[in-house]
Amino acid sequence: MVLFALITWQVAVEGPLFDADVRLGRALFGTGPTAPAELLADLGNMTVALPVLAAAIGYVLVRDRRQWRAALTAVLTMAAVPALVVPLKAWIARPAPLEPGTGWYPSGHTATATVAYCAAALLVTPYLRRRWAMPVAVVLIGATAIGLVLRGYHWPLDVLGSLCLFGALPAMLNSICRRRSSSRTRTG
Repeated sequence: MVLFALITWQVAVEGPLFDADVRLGRALFGTGPTAPAELLADLGNMTVALPVLAAAIGYVLVRDRRQWRAALTAVLTMAAVPALVVPLKAWIARPAPLEPGTGWYPSGHTATATVAYCAAALLVTPYLRRRWAMPVAVVLIGATAIGLVLRGYHWPLDVLGSLCLFGALPAMLNSICRRRSSSRTRTG
């Protein structure tokens, strides 16, 4: 949260970190192949990320209906994304990199990808033989962030700020899920 506060402050006052961000963004926009970068950016769309989370919730509830608290926690965590992002975008009113308008900080696509993919991974991991879900989620989030910057949809700090803000929510979800599962574990 401290890093998020620092980044937000720098973006809001257009400090030295802001200037470096603009230079880096301008150097990165349009680099790399367009179609793959667009595909990566789209991983953060709600039309892509929410069905992944819904599928994970459905899978877990079919396997064990007692997991309804974990599923509800994932849904509420996902609902926190627009509840936090929309007011922040309005307050900061950061101009877009390549389009007219304001309201680009923090990145809602990055936040959506972070929460949806991490929550999905945390929900399904107990049912997997190997622990591959979280590394896949991290790759999808990173790919989303890269695509958003390369296509010029977001400045690099928009993406980093969103990662800092929402990176803690999946950890909280994991804590809730572990507390829940350990309370049912037999002892002795």
